Amino acid sequence: LPQRLATLAAAAREEAWQSRQQLQAQRQEVMRLQEQLSRAQQDGERWASALQRAQREALEREAVRGTEQARQQELIRDMKGRLLELLREKDALWQKTEGIDTPMPSPAPRDVGLCARCRKDFRLLSRRYNCSRLCQGKVCHACSVDVGKQGRCCLLCYQQRQPQAT
Repeated sequence: LPQRLATLAAAAREEAWQSRQQLQAQRQEVMRLQEQLSRAQQDGERWASALQRAQREALEREAVRGTEQARQQELIRDMKGRLLELLREKDALWQKTEGIDTPMPSPAPRDVGLCARCRKDFRLLSRRYNCSRLCQGKVCHACSVDVGKQGRCCLLCYQQRQPQAT
């Protein structure tokens, strides 16, 4: 019996030692997990802080964009108002000049190297245009008007033709 008790006591000591070893290992695992949890909480706080900062910056950018958009809309409104003023002014000037007699366009000069209106020499940089309306003269860029698909015509022909179009 004493030997059996000694064996049982030795087995119990061995089991107690193993239990202590397991308990120690589990405590170390718990400490490691607590450290990981602490780091994860710190990371979570950093991410939450970064998210709040990013949201704040986004709101500030949105406010700046909103004020810029409002300023641009005001500028567009002002430009439209100015355009209307200019159109009214143009109409008033057209009405003033409507009664003025426009001279008939002079026939094209014999010298095709000169503009029919300003008598400027046609050179490499000054282009020659055929008037596509009444006079069929040769005119420079400054003395002609672009009339779309019909080409260009001299200012006198354009002014004579314009009152009929309006």
